[in-house]
Amino acid sequence: MNKMTMDLLTKICDKCGGRCCYYARPPLTEERISILIENGVTFDEIMFREHRMLDCKSTGFCIGYKDGRCRIQQVKPETCVAGPFTFDICDGKLEIYLKKERICDLVAFLKSDRAAYDEQFELAVQNIRNLVRALPPEELQSVCRVEEPDTVKVAEYPLEEVFNNDRRD
Repeated sequence: MNKMTMDLLTKICDKCGGRCCYYARPPLTEERISILIENGVTFDEIMFREHRMLDCKSTGFCIGYKDGRCRIQQVKPETCVAGPFTFDICDGKLEIYLKKERICDLVAFLKSDRAAYDEQFELAVQNIRNLVRALPPEELQSVCRVEEPDTVKVAEYPLEEVFNNDRRD
């Protein structure tokens, strides 16, 4: 993504006040946990429940949210990178969803700029596929039980394609 587009996306995100960071508990792979720990996140900031995830502060915001920005921007979890796209697994398919505009201000911009949409979509799918492949099956099932209202399905992929490591991302 070119710098001008990235700066614009960052500006849009900065204005929203962190709605996607409020009670966000992004799932974490073992690799992502190691990366986060190497970059200042502590074990106390990671929850180990049905699946591993970042915790929230008493304010309700993700532990990565600080002073209106993501303090772990360069190493944030795959689902955060994928935003405003999200996913589910149903009937042997990986389904990709886009949040509705009232949930994420970024959506209106992406819909108005096809090149930016396509770039963010490809980045999202790559990160989601990596996450799906890396999570243990029971954790992936837990992640898929998290409700994602106010989304619209925009793509789907057969799971055998997702798990085929020969395909380039």
